[in-house]
Amino acid sequence: MLNKPVTNHNVDHLENELISVRRHLHQHPELAYEEVQTTAFLKEKLLAAGIRILDVPLKTGLIAEVSGNPDGPIVAIRADIDALPVQEETGLSYQSKVPGKMHACGHDFHTAVILGAAYLLKKEEQQLPGTVRILFQPAEESSHGAETVLASGGLDDVQAIFGEHNTPQLEVGELGTRVGALTAAVDRFEIELEGKGTHAAAPENGRDPIVAASHLINLLQTIVSRNTSPLDAALVSVTQLTSGNTWNVIPTKAYLQGTVRTLSDETRAFIPERMKRITESVGEGLGIQVTFKWLPGPPATKNDPQWTALAERVAKETGYRFIEIPPTLGGEDFAYYQTKIPGAFVNIGTGSSYNHHHPKFTIDEKAIVPASRYFSKLAVRALEHLSSNQ
Repeated sequence: MLNKPVTNHNVDHLENELISVRRHLHQHPELAYEEVQTTAFLKEKLLAAGIRILDVPLKTGLIAEVSGNPDGPIVAIRADIDALPVQEETGLSYQSKVPGKMHACGHDFHTAVILGAAYLLKKEEQQLPGTVRILFQPAEESSHGAETVLASGGLDDVQAIFGEHNTPQLEVGELGTRVGALTAAVDRFEIELEGKGTHAAAPENGRDPIVAASHLINLLQTIVSRNTSPLDAALVSVTQLTSGNTWNVIPTKAYLQGTVRTLSDETRAFIPERMKRITESVGEGLGIQVTFKWLPGPPATKNDPQWTALAERVAKETGYRFIEIPPTLGGEDFAYYQTKIPGAFVNIGTGSSYNHHHPKFTIDEKAIVPASRYFSKLAVRALEHLSSNQ
């Protein structure tokens, strides 16, 4: 059996190393597709540990691997490495040194965890019954970084994939996931309305796009409240309305944009069709020219039952308190991998904090090493399972 217990000395050394890594990343955040220094830093760490880096066409981010049996099965573990355009307000001694940029979603934590798992896997490389690909993915916050990695070909032969997200809703020592949809499909819409501008004192001479936009916003809310089942979680939110530039002129144009979140494929397909029909009806009824644009993002994560069961068993084996958590309407581009590769995505408790994307968000660093040990063992168990079924 692999993953032997480690001594306290080794745990302390690993914890100090990974905390140092996490703090370095936290101080030097880079936005989506700009993670040049982060990638170089990770390459240096991996090569120093004797871990091979694959030659794949990624401008930022990387894929490494640890392999005991090159003819055996292949699994992958993934971390995302990009930061957010947020001005940090934590007051930490190691807070961001880059104005207006911050690891406000904990991707520095994810990266340290998976690097630690890579270190642990390297120590038992010769006994591995297959290969573990170690993925440090760029641009998760863009919602399309996973597509970039898939296009590189670096995961073409992977048979199972596992990922993580930190959460302040769980305490350190708790791990949660569920079978099926864990996070929502994240789609975006834009609506342009063009009427006829006129003096505000003579509205009869124009066609008011603001009135049309107001009707449209209200009608869009009926899609979820009246056209989808209350048991099927979905959300339509208009998050921007732009029109006009002064107080006494009815403008010519208005612009709306927002987000749609869904858990089921059927509802995801239905909502944009309904939105388009409502938009066109409002335009026709009020004499406004409308343009509806649908900009699809990542689908819902869909945790495979087999691999989710394994994720739960390994959580209990490594001392976690396992919690079956409800789905969320937040998004995660890990879902793109699951359209090609079965796997499971889990939430790691990092202690109470301000929520993700808040300028005072932080994590409890005591969660790093247990999570590294968890992903190391999860990868080994997945390889053993696949090997026994070959």
